[in-house]
Amino acid sequence: QTLAEAGHTVRAMVRDDDQFDAMRALGGEPVLGDLTGDVSEAPAGADAVIFAAGSGGEAVDAVDRDGAIALVDATVAQGVSRFVMLSSIGADAPEEADQLQDYLRAKHAADQHLKGTDLTYTILRPTTLTNGAGIGTAAFATSLDFDEHPREIAREDVALALASILTISETEGAVIEMTGGSTPIREGLAAI
Repeated sequence: QTLAEAGHTVRAMVRDDDQFDAMRALGGEPVLGDLTGDVSEAPAGADAVIFAAGSGGEAVDAVDRDGAIALVDATVAQGVSRFVMLSSIGADAPEEADQLQDYLRAKHAADQHLKGTDLTYTILRPTTLTNGAGIGTAAFATSLDFDEHPREIAREDVALALASILTISETEGAVIEMTGGSTPIREGLAAI
């Protein structure tokens, strides 16, 4: 919805055609695909790909690692140059995490694979996601100081950041950490 409202033509990959109506209602054209299967055609004709899928802890390696890597490779093969990866805080050093190490290792592997391509990439690593309403502000850094910031951010604000990244050249080639804060999202991203 955020992308469509910003004027982008959006294709939304879903696993089940029961989700088609919901994607259309949000302004996207649904594309049937499964990250645990063949996604080679999913990026065809796109200008950019945003990976925002998540396994929810159920198929971490299959979705968060292998599925992401397969979509990166399909993006390269289809000649699409821009890729935005939704990752996670802690994916830079999964072995140091107190919890979710398998998830963070999967995210780390996918992030590293993306960095090894010729794609123009941005990797966004938010902190804990909440379901509350977005406020349009956040804190961004290449390495956040959690003595100064909360450790959570609304999913709506992450969605706004993902959509904004597509038109902010300063984010290209960057790994950006994100959490709750008071800086307007576009302004914070442009200052990276």
